Amino acid sequence: MRRLLTTLMILLVVLVAGLTSLVLLVNPNDFRGYMVRQVEARSGYHLELEGPLRWHVWPQLSILSGRMSLTAPGASQPMVSAENMRLDVALLPLLSHQLQVRQVMLKSAVIQLTPEAEAKLSANAPVGPKGSVSEPDTGRGWSFDVAKLKVVDSVLVFQHINDEQVTVRNINLQMTQDDKRQAHIEFSSQINRDQRDLALSVTADVDLNDYPQQINATLSQIDYQLQGADLPAGGIVGSGTLRLGWKNASSQLSLTNMQLTANDSDLQGNVSLTMQDKPQWTVDLQSRLLNLDKLVANPPGADNAINQQAQQAQQPRPGPVIAEEQGETNYHSLRNFNAVVNINAGEVRWRGLAFNDVQTALVNQNGKLNINQLNGKLGQGTLSLPGLLDASGDTPELAFQPQVKNIEIGKILTAFDYPIALTGQFSMTGDFSGERLDAEDFRSNWQGEAQLELAHSRLEGMNFQQLIQQAVSRSNEGVDGQQNAENVTELDHFSASASLDNGLLTMTKMVGESSVLSLTGEGTMDLVKEVGDTTFAIKVSGGWQGSNSKLIETLKNTAIPLRVYGPWQQLNYTLQVDQVLRKQLQDEAKRRLNDWLDKHKESDKAKDAKQLLNKL
Repeated sequence: MRRLLTTLMILLVVLVAGLTSLVLLVNPNDFRGYMVRQVEARSGYHLELEGPLRWHVWPQLSILSGRMSLTAPGASQPMVSAENMRLDVALLPLLSHQLQVRQVMLKSAVIQLTPEAEAKLSANAPVGPKGSVSEPDTGRGWSFDVAKLKVVDSVLVFQHINDEQVTVRNINLQMTQDDKRQAHIEFSSQINRDQRDLALSVTADVDLNDYPQQINATLSQIDYQLQGADLPAGGIVGSGTLRLGWKNASSQLSLTNMQLTANDSDLQGNVSLTMQDKPQWTVDLQSRLLNLDKLVANPPGADNAINQQAQQAQQPRPGPVIAEEQGETNYHSLRNFNAVVNINAGEVRWRGLAFNDVQTALVNQNGKLNINQLNGKLGQGTLSLPGLLDASGDTPELAFQPQVKNIEIGKILTAFDYPIALTGQFSMTGDFSGERLDAEDFRSNWQGEAQLELAHSRLEGMNFQQLIQQAVSRSNEGVDGQQNAENVTELDHFSASASLDNGLLTMTKMVGESSVLSLTGEGTMDLVKEVGDTTFAIKVSGGWQGSNSKLIETLKNTAIPLRVYGPWQQLNYTLQVDQVLRKQLQDEAKRRLNDWLDKHKESDKAKDAKQLLNKL
C-alpha cells in the first residue's frame, strides 16, 4: 500500500512539474497571431483579443483571454464581443508547439445581427463586368471546426433594416461536434419585447456534413413559456418537436414533421419559406384543437344556458365585446411576402363557441389576400366566410360574402355580449365591404346587404300576442286573451332583407308567422348607439276567448300596429288597438250603409245620407 501511494505521489509530482514546465516554456501569446490569421482566412472576419493571453490548468488545460471581438469586413460594430473567452486545448500537441482547440467558451457575450454589424464592401472594391455571374465562394464564410462551443449568460441583438431591434438575453448554448460533422446543441434564452417575456429552451441534433450547401436538424425537444401583455393570466406554455432544413442553392427553409402544443391547443404539419425578392411562404397545418380563448387575454366565459338569457337581458350589462386593433390598419405588410396557407382544425374554440371541422385556405399575392375557404360547423349549423382583403392600394379594401345556415343565434349574441335575449336557427346570405377587419369598425363603418331567416325563434322579454290581447280586453267587454302566457314571442319562421350602412342596419320586408300570429314590418337598428325603432303589423289568430265572437273574428283578421323602439336594454312600445278597432267599426258601418244606399237609390233620404257619408 505504501508503494502504491508513493507511486501515485511520484506521478502527481511529474504531472504537476510537466504542466508547470509547459506553462513556462510555451507562451500562449505566441498563438495570438495564428488564431487571428486562421479566423480571417476561414471566414473573412477580424478577431481582436484585448490583453495578454494566460494559462489555466485546472480542471482543464485552457487559454484565457480578456475582452474579445469578432468584426465583419467593413462593419462599424463587432458581430460578436465577450468579456472573456476560454479555449480548452489538447495537451500533447502543445509539446510540438501546435494548438488544438477542443472547446471554445464565451462568457457574457453580445452577438449583434444588425445592419451596423453586417459585412460591407469597400468603396474601392473592384466591380465585375456587367452581366457576368460568378459562382459563390462556398469555401468562405462561417464554418465550425471546433469540437465544443459553450456560450454562457450572453446576449443576442438582431435587427432587419428599418425594423425594431429584438434582444435575446440569458443565452446559454452548448454545442458539440464529432468527426462526421454531426452536432448536438442545447440552447436556452429569454426574449423580452412589447411587454412580453418568452423563455425558450431547445435540444437539437444538426447534420453539418454538407454545410454550407445545406443544413438538416432535428429539434427533439422545444419548451417555451410566453407571458405578458394581451395574454392569458397564466401565459402560454407549450412544447414540441420538428425537423428543420436549409438549402442554400434555392434559399429555402423548411419545417417538417411539426408537433407543437400551446396550452391545450396543438398544431401539426409543414411550413416552408423560399427567400426570393418577395419571400414565399407555404403553410400546411392541422390541429385537433385550437382553443383561442386560452391563447388571448380576457377569454369570454362559457356559454350561458338559454333559460338564463331573459334574466341577463333585464339586468344592466356591459356593451358588446369589441376586439381592439393594436397593429397596423392598412395591412401593407401583406405586400412584403406571398403565401399559400391551408389550415384544418377538428375544433376551434373562440368566445365560448365551439366550431368543428374548420377548413381554411388563403392565398396572398402582392398584397391581395384571397380567403378562398373559411368554413366550419357550429352546433347543427354551418357557416362559410369567403372574401378578399386587398392591401395593394393606398386604402385597404375588404369584401366578404358570408353564408350561414341553421346557426343558433343565441350563442352568437351571448358570445359577443349583446343584450338581446333571442334564440333560434339563424340563416343568412350576404355581401359586406369595409376598410378594417375588426368588430368595432364593422359596427360603424361597413356597408352591405343580406337576406336573413330565423326558424323557431324565441324572443324573451316581450310577448306580442299578450300585449295585443291585454290591450283589447281592457277596453272591450266579452273579449279576453290567453292566460298564464310566458313573456316571450315565438315564431316558427321569420325572414327579412337587411341593409348595413355605416352602423345603421335597416330591416325591410319582415315577415313572420306562428300558430297564433303573423306579422309584417320594417325598422332600423343603430349598432353604435344600440337603439332601434321597428314597426310591426300583427295579426293575432289564436288564443282569443270570450263571448263577443263577432269582435273576436274581426280581431283575427285585423293587423294591429305595434311600434317597438328605444335602447336595446330598455325597449318601449306603443300599441294602437282602439284606433284600429274604431276604424274597423267605421269601415264596417260605412260598408253596410253603402249597401243600404245602393238598395234605395231613388229615395231622397238616401241621397241626403249619401252626401253625408261622403263627408265622413
